[in-house]
Amino acid sequence: MTDTPIPGTYLFDGCMARKGYALNKMCYSFNDAKNRQEFLVDEPAYCDRFGLSGEQKLAIKNRSVLALLAAGGNIYYLAKFAGIFGLNVQDIGAQQTGLSVEEFKARLDSYAKFNAAVTAGGTSHV
Repeated sequence: MTDTPIPGTYLFDGCMARKGYALNKMCYSFNDAKNRQEFLVDEPAYCDRFGLSGEQKLAIKNRSVLALLAAGGNIYYLAKFAGIFGLNVQDIGAQQTGLSVEEFKARLDSYAKFNAAVTAGGTSHV
């Protein structure tokens, strides 16, 4: 195990869970279509209803998933928020890595090919 963080990621530990509780609770509420609609009608009021911090409200306003992760967001809950705007986990992965979505998908594909070759006992030079 290493203490070096992976660029574009945040350790979601107990401290981050406490920091992001209100944000994650709000994002969980987006499981209900009625709540997604309420959010879109008045985002600031919806954020206030859950007690989001100033940092979290700004990240919501800017649609910055990376800032939401830094503000204690859990990717599984944030996927609910991103989905409101037609974003998926690959879009978020592209943001985290600084790649375009197509570049990120190509990277995932190369990892999959590498893992398949290694699993099959082949060379690790894919």
